[in-house]
Amino acid sequence: MAIGARDFIDKLLVEKYASEKVDNHDENAYVSKVSADDMYGAMNVASNNYRTMLALNNRLTMVCYGVVAKSAKYRELEAV
Repeated sequence: MAIGARDFIDKLLVEKYASEKVDNHDENAYVSKVSADDMYGAMNVASNNYRTMLALNNRLTMVCYGVVAKSAKYRELEAV
């Protein structure tokens, strides 16, 4: 398996970024810019919103099934 540019755009990108240097080995590079508590709080809010949406969707589905069932008109089939 070869490593390298496969098409023209990849070749141009390789040429453009070949001379770039990444130097992030200082102590600040390993310190998170976002508080873990803030991240967990945001994840908790998002998951609670999703759970509420699922519960409302389930309830709405059941209500719709009930409306359709009550509005259905059943006819007796004629005997053959």
